[in-house]
Amino acid sequence: MAIIPDTKDWTWVLERTCEECGFDPAAVDPPRAGEEVAAMVPRWRAALERPDVWKRPDDATWSVLEYACHVRDVLLLFAERLELMREHDGPEFANWDQDASAVGYAGESPAAVAAELAPAADAFAAQIEAVTDWARPGYRSNGSAFTTDTLTRYALHDLVHHLYDVRA
Repeated sequence: MAIIPDTKDWTWVLERTCEECGFDPAAVDPPRAGEEVAAMVPRWRAALERPDVWKRPDDATWSVLEYACHVRDVLLLFAERLELMREHDGPEFANWDQDASAVGYAGESPAAVAAELAPAADAFAAQIEAVTDWARPGYRSNGSAFTTDTLTRYALHDLVHHLYDVRA
């Protein structure tokens, strides 16, 4: 069975604590978020060493490998979006179909993904560090507005939540 696409609007995580993973957006210090992202990499690497890394817990849930691939791609996507926000006035973000991106994840090498996580985390952390105006806006194609602050918090929730998803 194929994974059912997640169509929820997760922007509510900017307003309240996530009941599933415990992420509290109010507790985030955006300029230090890059340090938090870097601290997650060893946990992902350890998860990618599990013998069942390819196994889905059920037909509707990604494997650890698939989640790790998604996290790598999220790190790169949000690095790109922060860069756009820093360098352009009010950029609109291209749509990203995470489900289409996930099609090949199960066939990737856990060792290769583990090696790619740190550079992806570094790219996102570098963009966070380069932010000088935490109120600069950017927009999803559906009109949802973010600032560099809220985009950083939103991305951090995604990363924390996926560690929760794989129990890492």
